[in-house]
Amino acid sequence: MPQRELAAIIDRLLAQEQLPERYRDTVTAIIQPLAARLQGLQREAGRTLVVGINGAQGTGKSTLTLFLQTLLNDHLDCPCARFSMDDIYLTRAERQQLAEAVHPLLLTRGVPGTHDLTLGQRVIDQLAHAPADTQVAIPAFDKARDDRAPESQWPKFQGRAEIILLEGWCLGARPEPEGPHLSSPLNELERLEDPGGVWRTYVNHRLETDYARFFRQLDRLIMLRAPSMECVLRWRTLQEHKLAHRSADAPDEGGLLAERSQPLRIMSDAEVARFIMHYERITRGCLAEMPQRADLVIAVNEHHELNLTDGEGLL
Repeated sequence: MPQRELAAIIDRLLAQEQLPERYRDTVTAIIQPLAARLQGLQREAGRTLVVGINGAQGTGKSTLTLFLQTLLNDHLDCPCARFSMDDIYLTRAERQQLAEAVHPLLLTRGVPGTHDLTLGQRVIDQLAHAPADTQVAIPAFDKARDDRAPESQWPKFQGRAEIILLEGWCLGARPEPEGPHLSSPLNELERLEDPGGVWRTYVNHRLETDYARFFRQLDRLIMLRAPSMECVLRWRTLQEHKLAHRSADAPDEGGLLAERSQPLRIMSDAEVARFIMHYERITRGCLAEMPQRADLVIAVNEHHELNLTDGEGLL
């Protein structure tokens, strides 16, 4: 593809995602070479490549994944599909049942145990084996309403994907050993709402069993490493502000907003702080141990700028 056409693709993505012009340098230095490397790995493997992208809330996983997918599809002619662990959350009704059966904290989406891994596996298998003339429906979750979007609104992918990009905050996370650290509350949420450790033990068990099996299919693991938990909280709060702004500005075509049965679930800053506590234990664990085993670590500084931390190259 001529450089002019490539530049047009990048221009479109920068405008679409409302990114600063300096992100173009990140695309040139990191994302373009990474996309080319992934294409090369897929050709070497001769089959669909499943690539995981891990990163705490607000690190830019979705942005990185979007750029990689677009460059692979539109620039490198390499069919690439993407979805997030967020897209396969259990429905709110299913999480309500789980909360009643196991622990009330499982109503909150996000931690291992609140995803439909069977659905996620089915999507991966379909994308890897779909005939050229078929479409695969990829799940979507409506965070503003804290529930899965209707299947009629799920995006479609045409044919077989040569690369599948799967992103998520807990993607590739490992369980912690049973012992004093797991049994000791880490934050206010655990001290007040899980004093006996039932919730965190359940989450850890799921991470050790079915999540571990799900993660084993990753061919490569890329980590976006946040600088601190404090940054994670600040970034996730900003995400919620943007979600509220987008929801407020959404056009109400034909009065549909008034007819929706579920209210928007926009969190206050205090609610976001409590929300992040659900993820703190696993996030801290990933920050501590994942850089040593990820295939590629991309450091994210406080200004959301990306830098490679491994001088030996990409993947």
